[in-house]
Amino acid sequence: MAKATFHFHAELNDFLPPYKRQVKIEHFYGERASIKDMIEALGVPHPEVDYIEVNGKPVNFSYIVQDGDIINVYPISIVTDMPVLSLVRPKPLNIIRFVLDIHLGKLASSLRLLGFDTLYRNDYDDPELADISSTQRRILLTRDKGLLMRSVVTYGYYVRNTDPQQQIVEVLRRFDLFKLASPFQRCLRCNGTLQPVTKQVVIDQLPENVLLSTDEFHRCQDCAQIYWKGSHYQRLQQFINGVLDFSG
Repeated sequence: MAKATFHFHAELNDFLPPYKRQVKIEHFYGERASIKDMIEALGVPHPEVDYIEVNGKPVNFSYIVQDGDIINVYPISIVTDMPVLSLVRPKPLNIIRFVLDIHLGKLASSLRLLGFDTLYRNDYDDPELADISSTQRRILLTRDKGLLMRSVVTYGYYVRNTDPQQQIVEVLRRFDLFKLASPFQRCLRCNGTLQPVTKQVVIDQLPENVLLSTDEFHRCQDCAQIYWKGSHYQRLQQFINGVLDFSG
């Protein structure tokens, strides 16, 4: 039986059982397999991998593992500080857009609040999520590592934190998005874009207390939801400020 030795670096160890973390793993195998399949068989989703080195040389996901190979697998957090050419990193996205699984509803709202194009429904199934990510070139955010292992997924990330406020900071850090935040530009309900609208146009849809106290309104271009700076605005602004404070 052939043997390859794997060493997973930094946060890739999050996907391994405790006894395999931060150590060299001797992996025995009988059938010919690509390095991508072998990495995922050990528990690490391919979208989390940013650089693979075999016997000191970079390889891509199609490399066929050979008996005796010494394999180092790195995430992007390590590779950004290394003078190397990644053969597995996908082309950078021109526009950062997301699709989220059922476990990340609050994170979806936070991303929309900060102006990021974010698809979310609580009835998306796994094949649909993977297909949306692939065909629309959206980053798939999930708490299901099996979903990230679907072959059609190119851009994806497993969200480590379970607290929604920590999740949004984690995602902004992972994709370096703090400077791209543009709050109050998207509908929290449907993800549509918001446009200014005059009070006269929406006057018959406003509560009486809002009619008397507010003159500035925005309306979603998709679902027609109306937004104004009500009592909730200060709370949302405080949340945004708290998140963006982590940019430093």
